[in-house]
Amino acid sequence: MTDRLMDGYDVVVIGGGAAGLNGALMLARARRSVVVIDAGAPRNAPAEGVHGLLAREGMPPAELVERGRAEVRGYGGHVVTGEVDAVAREADGFTVALADGRTVRARRLLVTTGLVDELPEVPGLRERWGRDVLHCPYCHGWEVRDGAIGVLASGPLSMHQVLLFRQWSDDITFFPHTTAPPTEEEAEQLAARGIRVVAGEVASVAVVDDRLVGVRLADGTLIERDALAVATRMVARADFLAGLGLRAVAHPSGAGEYVPADPTGRSEVPGVWVAGNVTDLMAQVGAAAAGGAAAGAQINADMVAEDTRRAVAAYRDVFSAANEARVCEKVLGERRHGL
Repeated sequence: MTDRLMDGYDVVVIGGGAAGLNGALMLARARRSVVVIDAGAPRNAPAEGVHGLLAREGMPPAELVERGRAEVRGYGGHVVTGEVDAVAREADGFTVALADGRTVRARRLLVTTGLVDELPEVPGLRERWGRDVLHCPYCHGWEVRDGAIGVLASGPLSMHQVLLFRQWSDDITFFPHTTAPPTEEEAEQLAARGIRVVAGEVASVAVVDDRLVGVRLADGTLIERDALAVATRMVARADFLAGLGLRAVAHPSGAGEYVPADPTGRSEVPGVWVAGNVTDLMAQVGAAAAGGAAAGAQINADMVAEDTRRAVAAYRDVFSAANEARVCEKVLGERRHGL
């Protein structure tokens, strides 16, 4: 069931994964009006299960999302299917425009749109992505343990990745592909760990009966492998924030692009928080959910401070309607109704 979108909310959460739903849960429990707008394109959709998440180990990603949505709705929050096209500043908050023409107002924004994995241009990689073409040993290492694993170099994190995967198997082959060959120091590390290095450009992955069986080089050589790891270029989904002057920038690690934020998730644009992979490229589901919860609490605290400032200003205004009503009641009591 999809909730109807109201005109305005205290908080609009853009993105309905673990970070967005946990942030919305915190806000709904804080008695804030909140809506999660989700385009329905999660990064982990190809994965069979979520791993490294206490008490939810192996749960299908779609089931985790459905449970999260039900919990948010249980506290009065809304979850709406839609794609956000643009965000604009208003005097008292923001206007969020959806691709289908709908708009909604918000006092605060929590952006949890995640990222896009950009794979090397090697035929077959995308089709096997999340199955036997992998990226994270903590997400998939146990499932391919003791197997013949290849690691396809794609950028500055590839050396780190190949050494990590060695923890799960002693049969690791490193393919420098089109990147620079290992330095003398790196070559020594690979040799010391018993990691084979195969030079030459990778032309494609070989698949038999819907199962990866190896890596084919440009010269036709087939290197048999059960799984292939590749470090993607991770790019935050943040184009719709351009109207606020907020853009993804290059990550210091060289891993891709992210939206910077302080430790609470507060971005450089007042009123906008970010959580999950849009700001933490390496976050797994548990870390993303924790980031969303922390950001939700900070957003509520920020609005409490704003509500208090407004209340104090009204309290100090002796000519305000509220103060005049209080004075009238004290002076005239019930007689004021006859004036």
